[in-house]
Amino acid sequence: MPTTSVGFTKDTLKFLRALKRHNERDWFNAHKANYEAHVKAPMLAIIKRLATGFPQIAPDLVASPRSMYRIYRDTRFSPDKTPYKTHVSAAFSHQRLLKNESAGLYFHLSPTELWIGGGLYAPQTPQLHRIREHIVANLQRFGSLAESPAVKRLGGVRGERLQRVPRGFPKDHKAADYLRLKQYLIGDQLDAEKALSPRFYDMLVRRFTTIAPFIHFLNAPLAAAAPFRH
Repeated sequence: MPTTSVGFTKDTLKFLRALKRHNERDWFNAHKANYEAHVKAPMLAIIKRLATGFPQIAPDLVASPRSMYRIYRDTRFSPDKTPYKTHVSAAFSHQRLLKNESAGLYFHLSPTELWIGGGLYAPQTPQLHRIREHIVANLQRFGSLAESPAVKRLGGVRGERLQRVPRGFPKDHKAADYLRLKQYLIGDQLDAEKALSPRFYDMLVRRFTTIAPFIHFLNAPLAAAAPFRH
């Protein structure tokens, strides 16, 4: 995938920073054309470009317009009633799994940071158990992914942890620290201005290429247990 000019501009960050100061419906509606032109359109263009590259770097993941998260916040159960997110984001999940049950690649741009990464953010207990069993059964492969120099340069595999190794697994297992994880995340936090670089797309693809094999490993037991979906 060669270098391309697809990406965000100064106007993207200008809009997100203004939205952070004026997070209200009247302001957003008055500036919605700017959102469409400078935030939504470039994000959809990036996703469209990724869709052409995923067959090479992440063939089991899907990049489509639905990969982009809506700007509207769900405030029903939150004390924070501000109506809009102040970042733009997209997640790319497994073709046979729902977005909330799949490990995937992800990035977001906020007024202050660019985050590129992936993993499994909020797995349910059965999902965690399948992944832990998969780690134990494929320890050498897991280690080659989780401990690779490229992944280590992105901060390694991390997430919230249990205090103890979960029941059913040896306390002294070689992968004990990984078995204690309640989420499996790899990511790189960068300055927001990095998203404005002409080489942003290449930077995004390089990181996704590094992380994609780990995502494939996490999804293997989840996809195997999932019902078939057309």
